Amino acid sequence: MIRRLTQLILGLSLYGAAVGVMVRADLGLGPWSVFHQGAANHTGLTIGLITNGLGALLLLLWIPLRQRPGIGTIANVLLIGTTADLTLAVLPPLVGLPLRIAALLCAVLLTGVASGLYIGAGLGPGPRDGLMTGVVKLTGWPIGPVRTGIELIVLALGWLLGGTVGVGTLLYAFAVGPLVGVFLPIFDVNRRVQEPLPVNP
Repeated sequence: MIRRLTQLILGLSLYGAAVGVMVRADLGLGPWSVFHQGAANHTGLTIGLITNGLGALLLLLWIPLRQRPGIGTIANVLLIGTTADLTLAVLPPLVGLPLRIAALLCAVLLTGVASGLYIGAGLGPGPRDGLMTGVVKLTGWPIGPVRTGIELIVLALGWLLGGTVGVGTLLYAFAVGPLVGVFLPIFDVNRRVQEPLPVNP
C-alpha cells in the first residue's frame, strides 16, 4: 500500500506539473485544461483552483451514476490543480518558439508517464474518468465515443470561454493515449502482484 500511495501521489503531482508546463508553452492544452483555463479567465480564479473545484463538483454527478470514489479519486481532486498552480508560480513565461515547442513535447510525455503512474496505482479513478465510465454503465454505449463526446463538449466550451486551443491540443489528443498504453503496463501494481516470482536457476 505504501508503494501504491507513493506512486499515486507522484503520478498526480507530475500530471499537475505537466498541465502547468503546457500552459506556459501556450501552444494548446488538453480538452479539460482548455475548459479549466477558459473558466479561470472569466472567474479570476487560478486554473488550479478551477481544476480542483470542478473535480469536486463532478463527484456529485457520481451519485446518480452509482460510482464509488477511492483514495485516488480524492487525491486527484486535491493534487492536480494544486501542483499545476505551484508549477505556474515557479515557471516563468517561456520566450521563443523552440523553447515553447520543447516544453510542449516534454509536457505531453510527462502526462503519459504521470497517467501510467496514478492509474497503475489502482486506487480509484479521477472524477472526470469516473464520469466517463459512469455514463458508459448507465447507457451501455461504447467507451470510445463516450470519452470523445465528453472531451469534445468540454473542449468547445473551453474554446468559447477563451481557453488555448492549438497544435498542443491535437498532439495531446493523439499522443497521450498511446503513451499511457506504453507506461501503464510498466507501473500497473495489480499486474505486478499477479505476475509469478522469478525462479532462480
